[in-house]
Amino acid sequence: MARIGRLSTKGSVLLLCDMQEKFRPAIYQFTNIVSNAARLLQACQILNIPQILTEQYPKGLGPTVPELGADGLKPHEKTSFSMLTDSVKNSLKTLGDPQQVILCGIEAQACIACTTFDLLEQGMEVHIVADAVSARSQTDRLFALSRLKQSGVFLTTTEGVLLQLVQNAKHPNFKEIQKLLAHPSPDTGLLAFYSCL
Repeated sequence: MARIGRLSTKGSVLLLCDMQEKFRPAIYQFTNIVSNAARLLQACQILNIPQILTEQYPKGLGPTVPELGADGLKPHEKTSFSMLTDSVKNSLKTLGDPQQVILCGIEAQACIACTTFDLLEQGMEVHIVADAVSARSQTDRLFALSRLKQSGVFLTTTEGVLLQLVQNAKHPNFKEIQKLLAHPSPDTGLLAFYSCL
């Protein structure tokens, strides 16, 4: 049966990649990207979907930005571009090897891409949240998303993920998720993505 990419709260994990202080001035749409990632994190906390946070060389690039709201998560430090370090792999094993990954963070052409390729090679289903992913340049961001789509990922949006996870207005957590949807996601310049397709 063909994979259709229907997200489920069972067997999913949220990966939050390297949203750190030193990237703040350099990343295209950084504030809006982090705002969308923060909503994803809140939704996953409400829905009991596990979350894994990484930091790229925090000694040089600083800690995760506070507005992400990830204070309760212990970051996995890394120097590799891929998030799939030994410690992250161990965490995934502890979680029962989830098969669906919701991925957001930076940078699209580096850590997001390398993480995605590693996940796909392990047979995992990857959902990249396009309005919660960015890079230093919009060009790198858009071409990375296009390249990753060619590799078989599912591209989605913050709101798309939240609604797919509850799937029904009768879901017991729908009202809490609905509060996260009260304001539309900010425009992060994704309309230009369609010109790359």
